[in-house]
Amino acid sequence: MSDRIKNGSKVRLATTVPAPDRKSFQPVGEVRSMLSCSTEDIYTGRYRMKLYRFLVDNLPAISACLSTWVRLSAAPGKFEIIEATDDRTARRAEARLERFAERVYLNPSGHDGSLVTFLVELFGQLYRDGVFGGILTVHRDGSGVDRFIPVDGSDLALKDSGARRRVVLRSDSRDLGLDRPDFYFIPFNSDINHPLGRSIFQAVPFVAYIERQLVDDMRRASHNSGFHRLHVKVTPPERTAGESDSAYIERINSYFDSTVSMIKSCEIDENPVTWDNISIDYIGPENVRSVTNGWFINHRAMIEEICAGTNLAPYLLGYSYGATTTWASFKFDLVMRQVKSVQAEVVAFLEWMAQIDLSLAGLDVKCRFAFDNTLAYQAADQTRVLSGQVDNILRLYEAGLIDKTTARRKAGDLI
Repeated sequence: MSDRIKNGSKVRLATTVPAPDRKSFQPVGEVRSMLSCSTEDIYTGRYRMKLYRFLVDNLPAISACLSTWVRLSAAPGKFEIIEATDDRTARRAEARLERFAERVYLNPSGHDGSLVTFLVELFGQLYRDGVFGGILTVHRDGSGVDRFIPVDGSDLALKDSGARRRVVLRSDSRDLGLDRPDFYFIPFNSDINHPLGRSIFQAVPFVAYIERQLVDDMRRASHNSGFHRLHVKVTPPERTAGESDSAYIERINSYFDSTVSMIKSCEIDENPVTWDNISIDYIGPENVRSVTNGWFINHRAMIEEICAGTNLAPYLLGYSYGATTTWASFKFDLVMRQVKSVQAEVVAFLEWMAQIDLSLAGLDVKCRFAFDNTLAYQAADQTRVLSGQVDNILRLYEAGLIDKTTARRKAGDLI
């Protein structure tokens, strides 16, 4: 809690987000009526998003990449009040933000969704489509935020309007201009050539096509070779002197039948024993091990290309190729740094919604949202690091290099 609350100061803080004009926001029903539109595939860029969605739904490696990024990014988190005029206002704001987090999202089935569900949907669209956006709605009496309604990223487009470009929502009948205070969108990895963001799968489709072709070729080759079989060849014995035709045929048939019975009754750990007039050949692809190993190596190369295209390492998806624990931890740390940079953009969006809700309720406070990216297996390491930092502060204080106030402030920053 800030010093202003502790001291009971009556100084009124400036609201972080200016109180919005209630006429700028609309109820859910009116916004949904505007969003009930479809877009033709001829618009530039839409076909790419449909391709990415198809790849996610049908290719295991790509689906695993998206799920990994989303679940790492959609970590638990909560709103915190960092500035308020008094304790009572802070408690009211905290209770309001808790209710806001429980009902901010209306899922596709039409039921209320919590912030946890909303974050999964948000990061899923952001990584898959390269953009996430939607319209914030308020209650009819303007007392607070009602819902955030996401829009389909493939319906968003840029339209030249005089000297500037603006985002519009494409439809068959008309374009809905989104240069409005209740619209918010987050482009992922946007640049001058991709102002609406880029999907993490932009570099993947060509390699994914080769990988699917490789799997299909292996399927066809395996189907053509069939099951591995044994070919038993029985050479008829010599005909004895004076043996009749019927006796000879009966004798060679008995040899054949006994050989067939022996092969059928031969167990896995038994070996066939025959006269030298019987040969057993193997029917199947030659050099099976080299063929299988060659296909495995080629397929592994394609999987690694797909994972690399999404900035992940194969062993982060369960593909273990003998990577050491140290290298896996190093790569995971790099991934988490990327996750935190994306989370920073989402934090700004969540705080934007929360501040509007608090302002409409007349609560003059400032809040922030914090993701908890702490993992259980990292707890011991973090405890050792924190302990070492505390010891350093104590040594600096005992050596007289810092005063008590500075030591207390540095210790407070660690908590």
